[in-house]
Amino acid sequence: MARDLSTKEWDDYVATFTPLGSFPNQPDCCHILQTSTWAELKHQFGWWTTRVAARREGRIVAGAQILFRPLPFGIGSIAYLPKGPLVDWRDLEQCRYVLSLCDEVARAGRAILLKIEPDLPDTPETKAILRQLDLQASDHTIQPQSTLLVDMSATEEEISARMKQKTRYNIRVSENKGVTVRMTTPETSAADLDLFCYLMQITGERVGFGIHTSEYYRKAYDLFQDKSQAQLFIAEYQGKPLAAIMIFAFSRRAWYFYGASSNKERQRMPTYAIQWAAIRWAKARGCTTYDLWGVPDAKENELESQFTERQDGLWPVYRFKRGFGGQLTRSIGAWERVYVPWAYKLYLRYLSRSVT
Repeated sequence: MARDLSTKEWDDYVATFTPLGSFPNQPDCCHILQTSTWAELKHQFGWWTTRVAARREGRIVAGAQILFRPLPFGIGSIAYLPKGPLVDWRDLEQCRYVLSLCDEVARAGRAILLKIEPDLPDTPETKAILRQLDLQASDHTIQPQSTLLVDMSATEEEISARMKQKTRYNIRVSENKGVTVRMTTPETSAADLDLFCYLMQITGERVGFGIHTSEYYRKAYDLFQDKSQAQLFIAEYQGKPLAAIMIFAFSRRAWYFYGASSNKERQRMPTYAIQWAAIRWAKARGCTTYDLWGVPDAKENELESQFTERQDGLWPVYRFKRGFGGQLTRSIGAWERVYVPWAYKLYLRYLSRSVT
C-alpha cells in the first residue's frame, strides 16, 4: 500500500489513467469522482477520504480513492468507492490486490461494508468479473446508473446533425427570441452563484426533486473552478436570468451535473440554448464525451415509448436530454462487500425507512 501517496501524485495518476483491456462503451479516461477535488468537496459535508495505490518500479499502476461516511448510532461507517477502482479489469490478480488494500483501510475505518460503483458498462462479462472478485450486486445505487453520452469527437455540424430535429429547432427559437448565454467570470461569480442557487430552489419546487444546499453548490464551483474544471453558464433575455447550468470537465470528459431554470419566459427555450453553449465549450477545451448525467433506468424501447406520458422521477428530464443526440449507456451499478452482517441488516432497514 502506498502510504506516502501525495494528493499531487494521485491526481497526476488519475489525469493520465487509461483503462486497459477496455470493454465496449467503457470510457477511455478517468471519472472526475476519483479526483482529490471531489474528495475535498465531500470533506466539507461530513465525509473523509483514504487512497490506496499499487506501484511497479515506483510508479502507480492501480489504485482507488475511497470515501467514508459515519453511520447513525455509532455502528461504524460506509466505505464508498465512486467510479473506481482504477485498475485493469481484465487483470484479476491486480484487481484482487487493490481490493485487498481497500478491505484493509475500510476495516481500519470501521466500515460495515465497501460499496463500489465501477466506471464499467453493464454487460454479462463485467458482471462475471465482479462476481469473481467476491462482490455482490446491490439494489441501492448512489450515482445514476443510466445516462446519455454525447460523442464530441465529430465536428460541431455533425454533433448538431445527430440531435433531434425538435431540439435543433428549439435552439434556433431561443436564439431568434433574443436569449443570450454568457459564462461566469471571476468578477461575476459571487452574484452568479447566488442566482444559480435561487434558480435551483425554484426548479426543485417546480419539479419536486431534492437539491443540495446553496453552500454545496458554491463549494463545488469554487473548488473545481480553481482548477479550471468547472464553468457556470447563465442564459438571459434582456438582462433577466432564465436558466443556469454548472458543467464539469476533466481530461477528455465533461459532465452536466446541475441545472436550473426560471418559471418565466419558458417559451423562449433558454435551456436549449444554454445546453448547446455548454457542449460547444466542452468540445473547445478538448473533451470527446459530454455526459448528460442521469435518465430513467429503463431500456431504450421503454424510454422511447413512454417519455411523452410519464411525468414521474427523471422522465421529464429524459424528454429534454434525449434531443441532444446522446447514446444511452448503462453502468454496472453498485456492488458491495459486507464486513459486519448484523450492522449491514440494520443499514438496509434504515435505507428502506428512508425511502418510504
